[in-house]
Amino acid sequence: MFATRARRISASALIAIAVTAGPGLAQSQTTAEAFTVQVTAFQQTVAQAASEDRELASYYRANDFRPIWTGAGEPFITRRRALLTALNSVSDHGLPTVAYDVPGVMQAMRAAHDDVTRARLDVKLSRLYLAYAADIQTGLLTPKRIDPGIVREIPLREASVYLQGITSDDPAGFLASLPPQRAEYNRLMREKLRLETLIAQGGFGPAVRDTSVKPGASGNDVIALRNRLMVMGYLPRTVATTYDAAMERAILEFQVDHGLPQDGVAGSTTMQQVNIPAEDRLKSVIVAMERERWINQDLGQRHVLVNLADFKSRIIENDEVYFETKSVIGKNLSTHRTPEFSDVMEHMVINPTWNVPRSIAVNEYLPAFKRNPYSNGHLNLVNARGQVVNRGSVNFAAYSKRNFPFDIKQPPSSRNALGLVKFMFPNVHNIYLHDTPAKSLFSRDSRAFSHGCIRLNDPFDFAYALLAWQTDDPKGLFQSKLRTGMETRVNLAEPLPVHLIYRTAVSQAKGRMTYRRDVYERDGKIWNALAREGVELRGVRG
Repeated sequence: MFATRARRISASALIAIAVTAGPGLAQSQTTAEAFTVQVTAFQQTVAQAASEDRELASYYRANDFRPIWTGAGEPFITRRRALLTALNSVSDHGLPTVAYDVPGVMQAMRAAHDDVTRARLDVKLSRLYLAYAADIQTGLLTPKRIDPGIVREIPLREASVYLQGITSDDPAGFLASLPPQRAEYNRLMREKLRLETLIAQGGFGPAVRDTSVKPGASGNDVIALRNRLMVMGYLPRTVATTYDAAMERAILEFQVDHGLPQDGVAGSTTMQQVNIPAEDRLKSVIVAMERERWINQDLGQRHVLVNLADFKSRIIENDEVYFETKSVIGKNLSTHRTPEFSDVMEHMVINPTWNVPRSIAVNEYLPAFKRNPYSNGHLNLVNARGQVVNRGSVNFAAYSKRNFPFDIKQPPSSRNALGLVKFMFPNVHNIYLHDTPAKSLFSRDSRAFSHGCIRLNDPFDFAYALLAWQTDDPKGLFQSKLRTGMETRVNLAEPLPVHLIYRTAVSQAKGRMTYRRDVYERDGKIWNALAREGVELRGVRG
């Protein structure tokens, strides 16, 4: 693939250059002999200039090294105008204006008075365009380089697709099709522009003193909270100086939008979220836009969407939430954090056996067996022949993490660590969705407790929702398999895409943006990487 993450050629100031081209680009030939000589020089220079980029060189070669940008006539003018218009709006998309080269391209445009310099400019503009096209469509960053837990495969496109698109009859339309077309991306962009305007006007205003404020209270803290809630859009304009019913409703709405316990009290946790500045919310939105570009592909008419930062699992059908349940995700430890990726759910297993992962077996259970061979009696020790081994006959002290020869399994039961059903989308990360006997954890507002898999609060209803697409009696089918007590695989008639995402800023079709805490601190890393690339917060006063 074309090296779209390589050095970008900046061009935000190109809009100042006449789109119809300078004297060099407008220069035409009057004799066939001169035209032949100049085309040959152009071809030779293009071939040399593009030779380091295999796909770009291949495209030029297939088209006899003819110009893409620097020719005379309306198609070339239209292409240049479309590109310059797109580059002039990169900041709206949270991309760095400084990354698309002003001086180099300006100098090349001024120097384009002959075929050699025009040829070099043509290749330079092609590289600029390909870098921009990849950035706007599939993201500025390579996620795996930012955090090892972001193992998502980015849907990169071939350079030839971009080059064919820009040389089509509608280059402006093609460029407009490159950013994510999902409504979520458009709403994020609107929120970005809104926050930038708000920040230029002073943001959310002064922070509120970090102290608990309850209904019925009055005083300066209540006034400061009132003012901040009004700017955020949670409270209509008012001069009330007490924590009245309107403010209580506003706090309840704020708590819903921020994934907080909903008690209508501005306690310490709520106040911490209230005091997060508009600049930080803007960073979350820009990061969410970059993350949208990483999944800029067809997610599936029906799919499972798990937002790790929101601790929720949803079944989506036709862009609407068909089913939703609370989730538990991996602990915030390097060995336990749930990775981000997409795969396809193929089946569910009712009454599952828990095949204890090797890492858990040797790191957690082997030390316990060394202390007491009969501990964790709900687990079976299984040898290479699949036979359950009597623990009393095993000298656990003789084994280490490297040479432990047994598998550890937990038979189906209501006490099984996987509960009574698991949902499988086979992947190298050994991650899946499942039931759990530890139901009390779902009452927490922050739910990062697992070894990495995703536990569901309502796994039976989740199963019924999936089976409803292939049987008239999903509950009856599920329960009949459950009652056997035997491990049973039930295939999905239509495999279902599964997307494990991580969003601290998520829009609502109707209503305000919602925000979540950066439990794994991944978004912080992404913002820092974007800032290093030159992304800036518009509206922030220096």
